[in-house]
Amino acid sequence: MTLLVLGLIVFLGMHAFSMARTSRATLISSIGEGPYKGLYSLISLAGIVLIAIGYGHYRASGYIPVWDPPVWTRHLALPLVWVAFVCFAAAYLPGRIKRSLKHPMLAGVKIWAFAHLIANGDLGSILLFGSFLLWAVAARISVKRRDVADQHGGTAAPAGIRNDVLAIGIGTVVYLAFLFWLHPMLIGVPVLPGRA
Repeated sequence: MTLLVLGLIVFLGMHAFSMARTSRATLISSIGEGPYKGLYSLISLAGIVLIAIGYGHYRASGYIPVWDPPVWTRHLALPLVWVAFVCFAAAYLPGRIKRSLKHPMLAGVKIWAFAHLIANGDLGSILLFGSFLLWAVAARISVKRRDVADQHGGTAAPAGIRNDVLAIGIGTVVYLAFLFWLHPMLIGVPVLPGRA
């Protein structure tokens, strides 16, 4: 559990630092934008690795149950995670989905974290997904307070719905890959019954 907590502090702490715009600007002015982005990426990657190892150790040492989610929450989590993957794809494809959500990556993280929270009742999962949900809510409040229209593609919709169709298609393909192969392989937990 210690490594999981440390990983969350490192990863979410680095992302929270980027919300402190004055401190972020000071650091960029002293080391440069390229080195800042490199440092940001390295620290974030270290956080992800620590989270993965820490969560794996936690799972290997046994769950700490907090509550027992009803079966329907696991069924509800499946379409919610699909929506989250579509949001993730839409973040990189300016279209009507992105314009409507404004910040589809953060929307996707909130939906993904919420879906996992309702389907998992153990302490490690509550800590992991609850932390991501709280961070995403705080990050959304932070970006709402500053003008980031240019950074997120402005307000104009692209011609047609090509990017929205692409976002739905790419999100669905990646979701299915996680559903059938990547989640069991990377996380060690089958999503669908009988696929252990």
